[in-house]
Amino acid sequence: MKILVTGATGKLGTKVVEMLLKSVPASQLAVSVRNPEKAEGLRARGVEVRHGDFDRPETLGTAFAGIDRLLIISADGDNETRIRQHTNAVTAAERAGVKFIAYTSLANAKESKNFLAPTHQVTEEAILKTGIPYSFLRNNWYLENEVSSIQGVLAGTPWVTSAGNGKVGWALQQDYAEAAAAVISGNGHENTIYELSGKLMTQEEMASAVGTVLGKEVPVQQVDDATYADIMKGAGVPEFIIPFLVDIQKGIREGTLEIESKDFEKLLGRPVTPIREALTQIVNGISQTK
Repeated sequence: MKILVTGATGKLGTKVVEMLLKSVPASQLAVSVRNPEKAEGLRARGVEVRHGDFDRPETLGTAFAGIDRLLIISADGDNETRIRQHTNAVTAAERAGVKFIAYTSLANAKESKNFLAPTHQVTEEAILKTGIPYSFLRNNWYLENEVSSIQGVLAGTPWVTSAGNGKVGWALQQDYAEAAAAVISGNGHENTIYELSGKLMTQEEMASAVGTVLGKEVPVQQVDDATYADIMKGAGVPEFIIPFLVDIQKGIREGTLEIESKDFEKLLGRPVTPIREALTQIVNGISQTK
């Protein structure tokens, strides 16, 4: 059996590969990366490094050749770019005769009105059309996405949000990575959908948990989207990123991430990392990078 992970030098991909190396012989593991030189460390450990660029379909046929189980980690970029890239990957997987595809999707992807959902809807549909056995890993939200907000709190600013009372199922990337590794290397996951969500929390509840970890009061500043955009601009956030951040807040406010599930426990064989423990890891990580 040969397993391949795409995007293996990215933040999530790196963690998935590390998890796989604990249970799968390196000789059974391959990675597909845009820049193979970035994966030299994996090559040195016996992992087969292949060049695969979602923007260059001609590289993907070779990258996926002889692969039994493929994990497609969703790419970065706008919806149009990602849809093109993911479609290239799925087409190449079908042509290469891949026998199982796992894909990192989004919470409630099929019905979601989240601005990120169109990419995942199209990709899931493309995978379904191939007839290849699949598993959709519908990831809710990475706790690491809140690092800049936590850094702001550490610097004395309030927790700023326009998400209202919308709830999020935050979890550590490590938990998402472990779940993905369990699916791509395990049995019995054919034609499954896993809604991977931590305990649902509002912004107030998250700010309170951050305050508990930091041992300080964390005030929450609820604003409208326009004010949120202005505050982000004032904080030095690059102009082109601000609409993306506002759309995230809007999606949370509208309940698009409010998906409750115990699927994490099914795949991990344990509860998702408790939020205070997870936040402690994040805070320690921030301290180490200073």
